[in-house]
Formats: sequence, structure tokens, C-alpha cells
Amino acid sequence: MASKRILIVEDEKAVRDMIAFGLRRAGFDVHEAEDCRTARACMVDARPDLMLIDWMLPDMSGLELTRSLKRSKDTEEIPVIMLTARAAEADKVNGLEGGADDYITKPFSPRELLARIQAVLRRAQPAGADGVLEAEGLSLNDTSHRVSSGDSEISLGPTEYRLLHFFMSHPERVFSRGQLLDRVWGGNTEVEERTVDVHIRRLRKALEPFDLERLVQTVRGAGYRFSTRLA
Repeated sequence: MASKRILIVEDEKAVRDMIAFGLRRAGFDVHEAEDCRTARACMVDARPDLMLIDWMLPDMSGLELTRSLKRSKDTEEIPVIMLTARAAEADKVNGLEGGADDYITKPFSPRELLARIQAVLRRAQPAGADGVLEAEGLSLNDTSHRVSSGDSEISLGPTEYRLLHFFMSHPERVFSRGQLLDRVWGGNTEVEERTVDVHIRRLRKALEPFDLERLVQTVRGAGYRFSTRLA
């Protein structure tokens, strides 16, 4: 399974380098940004699994960035740990009430930061976070990258696999074609929205012999959803 992607938003290069070095040694896929504008550009390139955000940033406070992330449906699920030298109780309360999942004050040890990251990631993991997602007899094992129905394996292309994994990780939610392009293909892709329809058809065709194509539903005028309920 791919390593978790972490985006560090910190304007002090020495601090950023120290954090990035430790996290890469721990096996994380680390991306870095020195301000909020760069952070948002990084998020378009690759959606992070967790963000470390410094409170004091040059173009916008880390608290403002966190609040804006939590207000958007596209980014509200991304866990955030705030990094700051502000140790007052009121500051911690403001950070947590602003949407941060945890708060760590400088200076901190790499071991403490790693422990907090792992704890937040555990809390943020959806159902099936052990690597297996299941619905109506459909099983997706993200460790072995196998999809099956009962004892029968279902053959999927890489894009259909990512699409199904995303759907099964977010059941009952409607996603537009644009949102699916951002979340499954990546925001910088040149792929057109109608390409989503092509891959949806391929996914349904692969599921059809097992009477599971009904799980991938079209919501007229809105997009698609994965649901075990009748459309």
C-alpha cells in the first residue's frame, strides 16, 4: 500500500527540513510548502493524507488556512496538526476549535511529532482502514490490490481500481465529475470530464457479471455515488 502523503506548511526552512527528514526516514511521502499559496498549489498536484501547518505564515495565518480547509467539502476530511510556539491554553483552544485535529508546541521532539501524526492518522482512517473495504459481497483489499466477489476475483484496470477504492471509501456521497477528476486523477490532469463517464462504464462492466454494477449510481444533474441502497 502506498505510503501516507504529508504536506508540511512551514516558512522556516530549517524547521521544515528537520521535520521532512524525520518523516521521510519513517516512510512517509513528504511534500513541503513555505506559505499558504504554495500549500494550495501542492494540494492540487497531490492531495495529502495529513497536513502539518505552522501558525505563523507570511501570507495567511495557519489558523486561517485550517479554517478554510475545514469549510470546503473537498478538503474538510484532511487531518491537520498545528505547529506553533504559542503555548497558551487560549491559543490551543482556538486552534482546535478552528478545525485542527491536534496541536503541538515548539520545540518538540521528532518522536513526539511522529507519535501524534500516527495517532491522528489512526483516528482519521475510514471504515476498512485495515486495508479491506467491503459492501454487498464486494471486497477490495488495498494491501494486495485485489478486488473480489465471494471466491471470484474481479479484474480492474488501474484507473477503475482507484475509482472503486475512492467510491468505497466515501459511500453514499455524491461526487461531481470535476470532484472525481481532482480526487482520483489529480487536479493538474489534462483529462476531460467526459473521461470520468468512460471509466465509470468500464467499472460497471467489470462489476456486471457479479450483479454489482448497481452499486455505482448516477445522480442526474449531480454526478455519481457508491451506494448499497436502490437509486
